Amino acid sequence: MRMMAAVVHERSGPFSIEQLDLCDPRADELLVEVAASGMCATDLHGRDAYYPTKFPKVFGHEGAGIVRAAGHGVTEFKPGDHVVMAYPWCGACPNCMTGRQSYCLDAFDLKMNGTRADGSTLHSKDGKPVYSAFFQQSSFGNFAIANERFAVKVRGDAPLEHVCALACGGQTGAGAVLNVMKPRPADSFAVFGIGSVGLSAMLAAKIAGCDPVIAIDVHEHRLALARKLGATHTINHSDSDSVVGYIRKITGLGVRYTVETSALPSVFREAVDCLMPGGTCVLLGSARKGTEASFETPFLQNGRTVRGVIQGDSVPKQFIPILVDHIMAGRFPIDRLITFYPLAEINRAASESSAGQSIKPVLRMPH
Repeated sequence: MRMMAAVVHERSGPFSIEQLDLCDPRADELLVEVAASGMCATDLHGRDAYYPTKFPKVFGHEGAGIVRAAGHGVTEFKPGDHVVMAYPWCGACPNCMTGRQSYCLDAFDLKMNGTRADGSTLHSKDGKPVYSAFFQQSSFGNFAIANERFAVKVRGDAPLEHVCALACGGQTGAGAVLNVMKPRPADSFAVFGIGSVGLSAMLAAKIAGCDPVIAIDVHEHRLALARKLGATHTINHSDSDSVVGYIRKITGLGVRYTVETSALPSVFREAVDCLMPGGTCVLLGSARKGTEASFETPFLQNGRTVRGVIQGDSVPKQFIPILVDHIMAGRFPIDRLITFYPLAEINRAASESSAGQSIKPVLRMPH
């Protein structure tokens, strides 16, 4: 079928809105009419070939929409269902077999190769392949193919243009708190970097009853939003001589839980150094291969934990509906993070996201 999508033709090139051909869904796949798709740093890293990338390519991995057709083997979905398209996983590796699918050993290839697992492509133009299947969806277009294993059915009254932001950034931040840290009421919490992932973590910390909740960033407009969303304290990293000292002044012993989203080694060190004995720091920021950080060994020996988390340790079919319920109950106001753009203005969305002006760009699709 013919559809519209944003195509990147070369490394760091602009997004170009083009008409493409999209294949029919296979037996275990869905044809999804995309209502909206979030944009996050991973899309822009793909555009800029941080990872091995074939061009031309369609990106997008935070899509939500309506099922318009289902393969004959699909049992969980039917046309008309509202879905969020989540991350892919192989289902056969040791991590997938033990319920740790966010750490699938084949996940990188499934996300980045630009094809299905068998090497086939989803899109073409003038008979030539256009690489897509980014996170096995490529949602920067008005239609997408999704495998039923990676799709999540959501309640029909939830705005698709809001819940799309849960597919990656929302569940990553919230899952780090609710699935990994599992804080108790009155546990102290600090988040370093309050983009969409950091603010999602902060909102989850509020749901869990953390207090104090401290937000650290370099953008004053983001800190202002964090205060409106419930942060008890905010710190502008650019204006503070000692972020760690300031946090210890607020908390006394240090923080029980910290989230680090920047992946800058110096900031990561601060997120660890402000922990109280027995505290935990979760790294969510994505750094290039070869990036290293160092910590004081005796400090870590005092029961402190440092660990990385991918996709919030989430099982999307279970966790995303929980977050949707939080949204609909007003406990997870993700709409406050969103700036909407029509697909035709995707390059402006990318520019404003990179500049820190837009916290969570969401692209609305043409129909």
